[in-house]
Amino acid sequence: MKSKAREIALSGILFALAIALSIVESAITPMMGLMPGIKIGLANIVVMYAAFFMRPRQAVLLVVLKAFFVLITRGAVAGFLSLDGGLLSLAVMGLLFRLPWKPTWYILSVCGALAHNIGQLIGASLVLGTGLAMVYAPVLMVSALVMGAVTAASLSALLPALGRLNISYEQNVKNKNNS
Repeated sequence: MKSKAREIALSGILFALAIALSIVESAITPMMGLMPGIKIGLANIVVMYAAFFMRPRQAVLLVVLKAFFVLITRGAVAGFLSLDGGLLSLAVMGLLFRLPWKPTWYILSVCGALAHNIGQLIGASLVLGTGLAMVYAPVLMVSALVMGAVTAASLSALLPALGRLNISYEQNVKNKNNS
């Protein structure tokens, strides 16, 4: 019971952190002069943490809650695109994480960013009813390489602080291999 309460509390803290990072990102992105649709992906740091240090369902829950937050703050289309990108990104990172070799944070993050953008382009194509959104794919793929690297570096920098939660990457890998 104690571990269930801890898991729920940690999930709530991570959701609050994801929302805070999303708000910070929304505030600083316009000052960076980025093209439309390009974001740093700071809230994805939290999803990556949940995916690799907690149970996958916590990461899925965070993606769904983030999409709901986007829905109520930015509208239905933005919420739908957030959900599409987030779920595909999480699926790709989850598959990579299960490889026999341990991928780096950079590989996981960049592949997650690429998948996130692909998911959003697919979602935009569905919303528009045409594949015209795919014209923007090259811009988003290049941005995913850069922003995925920023997200990986940010996660690496935050891991010592997050490590104080008494959960380590190695412990999680060992637990996954024993399941």
